[in-house]
Amino acid sequence: MKTNLLMNFTIDKENSTVNVKREFRATIPNVWAAWTEPEILDQWWAPAPWKSRTKSMDFKEGGQRIYAMIGPAGEEHWALADYKSITPKTNFKYLDAFCDSEGNLNHDFPRSDWDVTFLEEGNSTFVEVVIKHDKLSDLEMIIEMGFKEGFTIAMEGLDEIFKSKGL
Repeated sequence: MKTNLLMNFTIDKENSTVNVKREFRATIPNVWAAWTEPEILDQWWAPAPWKSRTKSMDFKEGGQRIYAMIGPAGEEHWALADYKSITPKTNFKYLDAFCDSEGNLNHDFPRSDWDVTFLEEGNSTFVEVVIKHDKLSDLEMIIEMGFKEGFTIAMEGLDEIFKSKGL
């Protein structure tokens, strides 16, 4: 399903950064909840037909989320988020990484530094995501793995949640 909501996705190779600005037709409290509560997050975080399943989540500074992306054939890819800072309904920052089911880092893949900001304008909430990588080759690896396509599909899944719940 195509949407007329804003979705800007830019790659800044000089700074090894991905910048995403995405509009949602929902209030900040509802968008914030969708990004920070595992019951909602698991409904959209993985790009269909994949599913997201949170094993544990402690959404606080110094807390962590461990989750699996589960494929159509049942394959599991584990990841974790280490929360660095949280300003309620405004911004949160975390380090993202691939790991095993116990949260042990997979050093074959790079970590990325996420900075997620929420801004309400009229009937919309804009989410601005800045994803910084240590080096260009790390950024290129994630892009080659299909991050842009997967993240775009996930954002559309979140639109469907807001639409179906009338939020």
